[in-house]
Amino acid sequence: MAVTTRRLAAGDAQAIPAALEALRAGGLVVFPTDTVYGVGCDLWNTEAIARLYAAKARPLSLAVPVLVASPADVLQVARSLPVSFESAIGHFWPGALTLVVPRKLEVPAILCGDKDSVAVRMPAHALALELLRQAGGALAVTSANRSGEPSSATADDAYKDLAGRIDLLLDGGPCAGGTASAIIDLTADKPRLLRVGPFRPEELQKVWPTLEA
Repeated sequence: MAVTTRRLAAGDAQAIPAALEALRAGGLVVFPTDTVYGVGCDLWNTEAIARLYAAKARPLSLAVPVLVASPADVLQVARSLPVSFESAIGHFWPGALTLVVPRKLEVPAILCGDKDSVAVRMPAHALALELLRQAGGALAVTSANRSGEPSSATADDAYKDLAGRIDLLLDGGPCAGGTASAIIDLTADKPRLLRVGPFRPEELQKVWPTLEA
């Protein structure tokens, strides 16, 4: 069912209050990050997560990442943290690196594609971090585009793809990064590179010398 999509400038005094109101009501909010625009919802609200999948036409087998306001907020969703986690965030957070870690059983299975893991990232973007902080420290957030389409680096791109499917779009101008984050799976015996993102493999191998592609 189509919804009316409201659009606000990210610098508007009502931007974050409007986003929080929409999120608390189970709505979907698009906002800029350091990489690309993300579309997010309350990660504990299974109906909101189902709406997120439907809005993107995203297969349920593909997990939705969690963005966090601080490294400590990872513990909201992670059952345990691998030994290399602290070294990784010291080098790359806040920034364009997503880490896959074991998930707590309380985390909705639909968010994780029914897997025993959850993907987490702390973005290097002031508005995104403030929204995350005021929303409780963590939100379910994935790229603001239809599944299979290019990621949205501008608010116009996100609006074109998702207008009528989201409740609110915060327009913060073009994203500085413009490229989706790197993803490293830390749940196996050896860390595994799932997506290179904006990094060179040798940069990542400074933390994980045995990183497997």
